[in-house]
Amino acid sequence: MILMTKDQKLKTIFNWSTGKDSALALYHLLKDERYDVTKLLTSVNAHYDRVSMHGLRRSLLEAQVAALNIPSVTLELPEQPDMETYETLMLQTLNPLIEEGCTHSAFGDIFLEDLKNYREEQLKKVGLNALFPIWKRDTKALIQEFVSLGFKAIVVCIKADLLDESFVGRELNEDFVRDLPPNVDPCGENGEFHTFCYDGPIFNSAIPFRVSEKTYREYKAPKQDNASHQGFWFVDLLP
Repeated sequence: MILMTKDQKLKTIFNWSTGKDSALALYHLLKDERYDVTKLLTSVNAHYDRVSMHGLRRSLLEAQVAALNIPSVTLELPEQPDMETYETLMLQTLNPLIEEGCTHSAFGDIFLEDLKNYREEQLKKVGLNALFPIWKRDTKALIQEFVSLGFKAIVVCIKADLLDESFVGRELNEDFVRDLPPNVDPCGENGEFHTFCYDGPIFNSAIPFRVSEKTYREYKAPKQDNASHQGFWFVDLLP
């Protein structure tokens, strides 16, 4: 077997969301000798200074990155970006990484075909190849693997129409998965819940934090022109 040197490996951007799927996908990608994860990329809502969708404070993202010991860059988004703004800012963020020699961009997606196709089409425009290390894996098996490997995460956001307030702020473990309603994916792949991964085999050390208050927020449903809104429960984590 021929081992590739670091210079021969494919330079890869990993899209780090701070949660469980990202952590497990990164775990598998780091074990793949074909790729060199040279940069982490995270979308941040610059208005709130928090990770997009997860509502996680930037300081905790930075603590994660330090524990991962991988250089990082953020996609700085306005308070409520439309798709055109998002795609323009993403291109501006990716261009310097492409100039550095990055040829691939990896994600923790599991089974959402529309999202996968969108990512592939957008990356193709700038000459990047898309990677999906845990694509089409069974989500029940994935969450079991996540726990058995020693990863630890806390639920930081839930969709209020699917899960009640008691689910946010809980540890992501076998008890949590057992308590999920039948219509909620064990990995929350449909956006049912989001997590903050604070320990596991990819980190040099656990990220310390403490749980603060819960907050309910409503946002306009994506891709809808009417006044339809979606409700979410968030829990604030403090460094």
